[in-house]
This record gives sequence, structure tokens and C-alpha cells, in this order.
Amino acid sequence: MILIIKTIFLLDTAKKLKKIIVSVTNDLSTDQRVDKVCYTLHKNGFEVVLIGRRLENSAQLNRPYTTKRIPLICNKGFLFYAEYNLRLFFILLFSKKDILLSNDLDTLLPNFLVSWLQGKKIVYDSHELFPEIPELVHKPFVKKCWSHLEAWILPKLKNNYTVCKSIAAYYHKKYHTDFKTIMNLPREKEIQLGTFPFNNKGQKIILYQGAVNLGRGLELIIDTMPFLENTLLVIIGYGDIIDNLKQQVNEKHLNNNIYFLGKITPVELHKLTPLANLGISVEEDLGLNYRYALPNKIFDYIQAKVPILVSDLPEMKQIALNYKVGEIVKNRTPKELAAQIKKVLEKDFSTELKKAKKELIWEHQEEKLLSIFNHLK
Repeated sequence: MILIIKTIFLLDTAKKLKKIIVSVTNDLSTDQRVDKVCYTLHKNGFEVVLIGRRLENSAQLNRPYTTKRIPLICNKGFLFYAEYNLRLFFILLFSKKDILLSNDLDTLLPNFLVSWLQGKKIVYDSHELFPEIPELVHKPFVKKCWSHLEAWILPKLKNNYTVCKSIAAYYHKKYHTDFKTIMNLPREKEIQLGTFPFNNKGQKIILYQGAVNLGRGLELIIDTMPFLENTLLVIIGYGDIIDNLKQQVNEKHLNNNIYFLGKITPVELHKLTPLANLGISVEEDLGLNYRYALPNKIFDYIQAKVPILVSDLPEMKQIALNYKVGEIVKNRTPKELAAQIKKVLEKDFSTELKKAKKELIWEHQEEKLLSIFNHLK
């Protein structure tokens, strides 16, 4: 009798299990925010399917939830977005689901249309102000298209969250739309130490990790390095301007001072970050997207107990000020910046970093995230 009751209970629970289809335009390998969201939902009783695109060099995944990668003919520009969104639309349309989770504006249209056609709940996670990304600065027509799409759909959405208060306030003011804030914090980790693939004995390490794209302030840091003795710059990541940066390093004869480690896995990165003496996030103010940025590398540095040097921009400077785990860039000229870096490297932030490491973790965001999905409008 007890076995029968237990079986009935399990069958009833299975029926109530809500299926969420999560979509992104990347290949799933390095998107840590989406992985954290999916894992949190999965371990709290949701059936999760994450959809992205397949690239030639896409790494194999081992996730506790279901993943699906869409092979594409076109992988760049307008044709990529058109093909991906069309394929995603039909996959979403003919898949069983209870909830749709769209990540960023470039997946929103198919999610919104399927939600409207089939009466399914939709949740929107805005990682950034997409129409304001620097890549669109010199593409006014493309920017206008994305802006019109955003203006059409966002006021109709009820279940939204984003990465920081500034973006949430921006959307509320522009579209009168409510956005919750789910910060992109790392999971709590024990520090593990690896080794750099070069000799750094007796030298300080300045670390940049993340996308190597326009506006990240990397050109400035490279220009600053000749004014820093016994100091190395390590750049981990890949992006559009990496070849230009390598050429800049060659022209300045800084090959023995600056190392490019390329794109590495989160597991490998976790072992290298704690080796740094200073983590940098010195983005330029290239429009609203960068102005309101709160890069997850800042929190990765803190989780590794590495002090930070950040731009004088609203969100990131508040982390440095509130938690006292680093400093804000005072002057963006190489000599003055080098002088500031020297002083920062001499300071001890260990007590503040230890405290911030415990507070700024994903586990403290999970309750807010689950509240959204458990009380959909």
C-alpha cells in the first residue's frame, strides 16, 4: 500500500514538473551566467533544456540538464541572426514546454512570438543594453533595427531580470517595465592554484580575463606596461581585436612583458586567476552599455582574492567603494596609470577580499531567481 501511494505521488510530481526552454546565440561552452541559471532551476525541480548554436570548435559539454546546439550555414552578420532566429522559432514552436527563457535581445523575437502564439509564459534575461553595444556604434541602421525590436517587445513583457540596478532603472524609465536584478556572481569556490606557462618568479602579475574586444581598455594597459618594472600583463580570452593587440605588443617590444593565453576553460581559469596580484576591468565609456557594465570578471577576481582596478563607471566603481577591495582608475594616461598601479600593488586588501568573497556569490542570488520563476505573471 505504501509503495502504491509513493508511486502515485512520484507520478503526480512528474506531471507537475515544469519544462523550461532556455535560448542563447552562443555555443554554450563559456556562458557561465546561463549555466548557473540553468543549474539552479534544474536542482530546484524544473526540467531545463538549453539551446545554443554549434561551432566547428565547440567543446563537449557535461551538464546535469539537457543541452542542444543548432548547426548553422551562416555564422556571421545579418544572415546568422536571421537563420538562427528562424531555426529557433520552429524548434520552440514544436517543442513541449511550460516556460520560455530568452537571454538577450538576439533571441527574444522567436521566444516572444511562440509565447504569444501558444500562450506560454516568457521570462527575459537582459545581460546588457544590446542596442548600445560598441559593435553597433558605427552601424546606425543595424542599431535602429535592434532598438525598434526592443521597443516593440519589452513593454509587453512581465517577467524580466537583468545584471545590475542601472540597467533595470534604464528599462523602467524608458519602457515603464519592471526588471529585477540578478547579479552575475560566481559560485562559491575553494581557491586552487595552477601555474602559468611562463616564468613569472619575482614579478607581479596584472590579469585581464574576458572578451578581447573594442573598448575594454587593453590598448591603454599595454601602453602602461613600459612604465612598470618587474610586472607582467596576462590577457586571457579571445575577441575581435586580439591580432591588433599582439601587433601593438610587437611594435613596443613588450613580448617578454605581456602574455596572451587565449581562450581557456572555466576550470583552467579558476586555477590561474588566484595567481594574479591585480585584476583589471578598465572599460572605456563607449555608450550606455559599457557605462552601466558590471563585468563578471570583477567578481571572479574577488572570488580568487585578487584586488581590483576598475573604471570610474557607475556600477563597477560601487563594488570597489562598497567592499573596499581595490581602486578606481583616476587618470587614463599611461604614466599616471602606472603610478597608481604601483601604489595599488603595495597595498593589502586581504581582509576586505576575504569578506567580499563570502558575500558576492551566486548562492545569494538563487532565492531571487527562483522567486521570479515560481511567481510568473
